Amino acid sequence: MLRKMDSKTMGSSNHGWLRSKFHFSFAEYYNPENIQFGVLRVINDDLINPQTGFGTHPHKNMEIISYVVNGELTHGDNMGNKNTITRGQVQYMSAGTGVLHSEHNLGEDTSRFLQIWILPDKYGHTPAYGDFRFNWDDRKDNWLHMVSRLDGDAPIKINQDANIYSLELQQGKEISFPVSVGRQAYLVQIEGTSLINGIELSDRDGLEVVEEDMTIRAEKTSHILLIEMKKAN
Repeated sequence: MLRKMDSKTMGSSNHGWLRSKFHFSFAEYYNPENIQFGVLRVINDDLINPQTGFGTHPHKNMEIISYVVNGELTHGDNMGNKNTITRGQVQYMSAGTGVLHSEHNLGEDTSRFLQIWILPDKYGHTPAYGDFRFNWDDRKDNWLHMVSRLDGDAPIKINQDANIYSLELQQGKEISFPVSVGRQAYLVQIEGTSLINGIELSDRDGLEVVEEDMTIRAEKTSHILLIEMKKAN
């Protein structure tokens, strides 16, 4: 099963300094038929103006991943962490029993990043933070495995049976991805245009995939994020 999520009909908001597309119900966008996809609760595609950002605010019992598309993103928290990442790099936080953090664009250009929330395998984990500066070229025509469960192979580990990959597929090239029985995946077409099993995706579109292998062809060079996880009960 594949279902396209068209960016033109997604929830959205415009606060001036922040402009967002919501893949799932969030903030002022509420759709009872689009709350989450398995353990994937939030994907927000955010644009943040220079010298602005999210002030200190709380999170609890959520695995939170931030993936920068353009510009830069600076994280700070009450555990003493403060770091800045740029295009193709990742910050991750296990909010666990509770954490306070902020995210700002301290750069000179608009920042675009994907904010991803994944439900944890249980409540009450000890809060943790980390970041990873992936080499951009490692995702060219290749699935770069960035995030996995604790016993997985990716450099970033989270408290859930889920994997996150990124890809830059050059125009005219094809690549496959298996979504096996008992698994599902959510794909974000970050940039470019692709055909996936005959379905066309453009900038900021999404695709739900359940127990179906994908063949992806880049109609225009395509920057893609893929979250693979256990199938919802």
